[in-house]
Amino acid sequence: MTVKKYLFFISQNYSFAILRPLQKTIKENGGEVRWFLYGSEINNEFLQRNEVKIESIKAIKEYDPLAVFVPGNTVPSFIPGLKVAVFHGFNSGKLNRRGLEDHFNIRGCFDLYCTQGPNTTEKFQLLAQQHGHFSVVETGWPALDPLFVKTSKADADNRKPMILMCSTFSRNLTCAPILLETIKRLSQSGKWQWKIQFHPKMDAGIVDQYKAIQSEHLTFIETDNVIPLLQEADVMLCDTSSVLIMFLLQGKPVVTFNNISPSDYLLDINQPSQLELALENALSRPKSLMANIERFISETHPKQDGQSAQRVLDAVDSMIDSGKRPAKTKPMNLIRALKMRKELNYWKF
Repeated sequence: MTVKKYLFFISQNYSFAILRPLQKTIKENGGEVRWFLYGSEINNEFLQRNEVKIESIKAIKEYDPLAVFVPGNTVPSFIPGLKVAVFHGFNSGKLNRRGLEDHFNIRGCFDLYCTQGPNTTEKFQLLAQQHGHFSVVETGWPALDPLFVKTSKADADNRKPMILMCSTFSRNLTCAPILLETIKRLSQSGKWQWKIQFHPKMDAGIVDQYKAIQSEHLTFIETDNVIPLLQEADVMLCDTSSVLIMFLLQGKPVVTFNNISPSDYLLDINQPSQLELALENALSRPKSLMANIERFISETHPKQDGQSAQRVLDAVDSMIDSGKRPAKTKPMNLIRALKMRKELNYWKF
């Protein structure tokens, strides 16, 4: 039997955790995976011993993958395989320079979008009808498969409540510098345990400030896999980072600071002086808030069986085996193609 070959095309460290559940499922199905790492923001040391790196576009062509999985926005057309978008996060409402939701920006790179839930599937299906050169299947997000594996919390009743603070790197949206002194004061009280984890692109100066306030009650965490932190924490403090959606999907409350689209499933504040009371409210899990969170889950990522990676593979196999392709071919994207060739130093046509 021919072994099915797949390629992971990544440029950010967070992509490792996103794609590893998919890699696990591929191997369980008898397939194999190669990783292609490119750009200056990826660290080769995050590769694990059993993960195989492929070194060049020439080697990718020789490998000839059935499908290329991308937790990002672009992938070059000159590498073989079905181009599959699996997303690097959820739609957090961020707008691009044209005032449109960036999550739904169609760049003409993908054959298949594997969406997370009804509130993204419906929009992508409308865009598929409009553009005509890609397909859409709601699979759930493979990155979350480990999130829905139940963990042991035998000591949960015997420890302090844990607050996980996460923040985006955007200077206009981050709450980190504004809340620094308030978090320092609250952590010194010892009432709660704090863990701090930022987007990898966070300003180094802000990172250093938070590392400087570490204590027995506050720890700064640097990791490529945030899921264990999400499972451990009782409440999240955030701003507009899409990681808050992952936290909500566990049925846990989130306090946000100046969220760009505050909703009834969030406890949003706009003054540092409001933080302590908001966290206390979140920890009490008010019924109306929890009901709103459950509604949000049903719209955003209702599949919580830990089988999203298998559904992605099934969608890819179905598209390949049927031979069916969208009615239109993808646009040429000449400028983007030239940029990718330059970035990857590949000029063979």
